[in-house]
Amino acid sequence: MPIYEYRCQSCNRKNTVLSRSFGAPADLACSFCGSAELRRIYSPVAFHRSESDRLAELDTSRQRGEDYYKDSRNVGLWAKKRLQELGQDPGPKFDEIVDNARQGKISGLDD
Repeated sequence: MPIYEYRCQSCNRKNTVLSRSFGAPADLACSFCGSAELRRIYSPVAFHRSESDRLAELDTSRQRGEDYYKDSRNVGLWAKKRLQELGQDPGPKFDEIVDNARQGKISGLDD
């Protein structure tokens, strides 16, 4: 079932509508002010990728901005990819250390 978003032309608020078909829903009204003056807006699309897909696409030679490292999924990803490029297997202990770092538990500092 598609989810459509509309901007109310009266109160300027965004409305989310779950549709049972791919056609535009009939009898739309703003859920905040009741106005029928809604204009469809386009929403960003998100999709999830596996860690192996993200590793395959990661270019370790490219500089990353600070926002990249604010995403906990990226913690350890660069290091894991770099180790693989150097022919090293980081092993399961590496994944445990990365998982702890993602949770803010730095090994040796939280004992």
